[in-house]
Amino acid sequence: METYKTSGVCSRTIEFEVDGNILKSVKFVGGCAGNTQGVSKLATNRPIDEVISLLEGIKCRNNTSCPDQLAKALKEYKET
Repeated sequence: METYKTSGVCSRTIEFEVDGNILKSVKFVGGCAGNTQGVSKLATNRPIDEVISLLEGIKCRNNTSCPDQLAKALKEYKET
C-alpha cells in the first residue's frame, strides 16, 4: 500500500495499491466522502496511465482537486 500526502485539497492523504500497471485500490483520507468514494470506484481496476490521463488537471480549489492529486500520486509512483 502506497501513501501520498495531498496538497491544496480537503483530503489529507491518498492510500492506493498498484499491481503491475493496474490500480487495484484507492482510499482518500478526508475530503468529501461521496466524491472521493466515487473517484475511487471509477479509478479502481484501471491502468494507471488511463487514470492519470482522465484525472490530471481537474481543478476544484487551489488550482488542483482530489482527482488531480490522485493523478499526481500515480505519476510520482511511476517515477520511483
